Amino acid sequence: MKSKITVCTALVLLWCSVIRAQPALDIVKTGDIYSVRISPDHTCSAYSPEEGLWSVATEWKDDWPAGWLHSSPGKLEEAGSWKILTGTVSLRGGSLNIRDSYRTESGIIKCIRRFEWTGTSSVDSITLSVRWKVGGSSLQVFLPGIIYYGNPSGEKSNPQRVPWYHGAPGEIALFEEHRYPMPFACLESGKGNIKFGAAIHSLPSMLKDGKNPDRWWSMGTEAFEGYSELQLLSGPLAYNGQKSYAKALAGKPMKYGDTYITLEPGQIIEKTFWIDIGRIDKEGTAFQKQIHNSISLFKPFYADDLPAYEEIIKSKYNFAKSRWTEREGFAGFNKYPSDVASRIVMGWAGQCESPGYAFQVLKDNFNDPGLFKMVQLSLDFLASSPVGREGFPVSFDMKTGQWSAPDHVSMGQAMYNFAKAIEAGRKNKALKTENWETFLKLASDFAAERILTEDWYPKSTAEGFYIAPLSLASQLFRSDLYRKAAIKAADHYASRHLTMEEPYWGGTLDASCEDKEGAWAAFQGFLAVYELTGNKSYLEYARHACDVCLSYTVVWDIPLPPGRLSDHFFKSRGWTVVSPQNQHIDVYGVFYTPEIYRMGLILNDENLKRLAIVMFRSCGQITDPYGSQGEQLQQTNYAQRGDMSDVYKLRGGYAERWTVFWITTHFLNAAARFEEMGVIL
Repeated sequence: MKSKITVCTALVLLWCSVIRAQPALDIVKTGDIYSVRISPDHTCSAYSPEEGLWSVATEWKDDWPAGWLHSSPGKLEEAGSWKILTGTVSLRGGSLNIRDSYRTESGIIKCIRRFEWTGTSSVDSITLSVRWKVGGSSLQVFLPGIIYYGNPSGEKSNPQRVPWYHGAPGEIALFEEHRYPMPFACLESGKGNIKFGAAIHSLPSMLKDGKNPDRWWSMGTEAFEGYSELQLLSGPLAYNGQKSYAKALAGKPMKYGDTYITLEPGQIIEKTFWIDIGRIDKEGTAFQKQIHNSISLFKPFYADDLPAYEEIIKSKYNFAKSRWTEREGFAGFNKYPSDVASRIVMGWAGQCESPGYAFQVLKDNFNDPGLFKMVQLSLDFLASSPVGREGFPVSFDMKTGQWSAPDHVSMGQAMYNFAKAIEAGRKNKALKTENWETFLKLASDFAAERILTEDWYPKSTAEGFYIAPLSLASQLFRSDLYRKAAIKAADHYASRHLTMEEPYWGGTLDASCEDKEGAWAAFQGFLAVYELTGNKSYLEYARHACDVCLSYTVVWDIPLPPGRLSDHFFKSRGWTVVSPQNQHIDVYGVFYTPEIYRMGLILNDENLKRLAIVMFRSCGQITDPYGSQGEQLQQTNYAQRGDMSDVYKLRGGYAERWTVFWITTHFLNAAARFEEMGVIL
């Protein structure tokens, strides 16, 4: 009974900081026209622009919509739960009839905006819009997968590689809807007496456009003096002071102009969106409610059309064995296909130590008499990596026989897998863990001593990957030193990241910016320290980092143009965007699905448990008969490989041949942790 009360108390504490009064719809008549305001308690609001609820651009000049016309509703009706506003915008050759239908759904305000062109001839150079004003100066912006409170670390590292945003008047951040894993834009006013967040959620949709058959609405924000706008536009893109550009490559944008549309006689366009606004208690938390709003709106839980759990782990096991290499002096799993390179690499993109844990737990699924041999030989060899003052090298060149390249991300991840392998191996008399334990103790000594130095201040969240293995090692070896270091590191990252003045970042080695891997380092670490100490503060921290991880998760099936992905009728729900720099999707989120499920258990949140299952199984798509997958799937106008000369041909592509080993091991590692929890997907 005591543990249940503790969990319930923690749940209340977690949600009280992100859920306040629900927004209410207020339609005001002034003279003959109506305006709309959405507010929870009149201390903050999203409201229609003074010039009118509706705005339509009729020209295209200097790579941007121009010739704006505005209008307000002149009629209000009620139909059941709907409140309906109607009016017109007069264009050349006729009238554009507009109708807004509002009602409250799931505690937020839903609107279906309908545009109907009544003219007898076509009218071109049109840009349709949805605009909502939100008061406040220098509001922070959260665009899932794209911009995290301005991307300050990414901008500092390389402003050409990431979108950035300061909220200064004149700044615009508008991106294609298919770029959003969770299609919403959120603004936060996190300082001062009145803290609040405001968001627009969109039902993504394509537009008929003869210039580009793959035209979509865009979504984001624009800053003005004393306020910002949440916006949906029928196509225009802008970021980093550049209009009509898409973030199409890792290092630079590509021109993406002429995004106006032509309205044909009798054409009707409908745009569905939701508005939410509410008070928050803490800076850096406005996005959290919107994460769960998005999951609730799109309900990405259907799994019957996705690969089966057993099929996934067996194909991944077989492919892992194809990378097995055993020679005099070393044994292990090659990070790359043998025709690319020959390296045994721990952590990050290699994860060659991961099977040493995962194979032990999953052994009954494979009936392979050679399984324990691979476990013993691989971990014994990896444990020979020399630990020194800088940690231990993680990369072994099979041609030269040399170790190299220590880095905090890879060392922390390798330590975690060694700890899990020792934990499993101690239960199995067929394996000898002495060498593994010696290695983990030396590595943990290095990490703990580093963290416990008085002047320890890591560059990024990368060293957060030490928290979970130190927590485990403190239990495996009954070490107060490791426990103390794990807690200190967790406290450090909580104080540094929870306000989102410096969002989680630097958790991957190919992009120095905000990323889901950095958020995962913190999420894994906070949850591990919560399990270690029982202190509910760490559960609150874990929920924050978990929600950032979730923000990279695609909650809808993005329609795709002809290409490798549509060949497979690919479903994007459950996949994860890489980072604000690298905007393709990958299977990395599979690795932390057990922890998402675990949070669902702790918080009694069925949505989290169901989403974790979909994430694991959906990422089994595009696996070929050999068990292989490529890393980069192009759900948006972005690519890193292949022909990248035409921005209009990037979407729907697939970098099939880049098959680093983590793509295989993350499935097996996550499956092992699920089975340890007694969860079979």
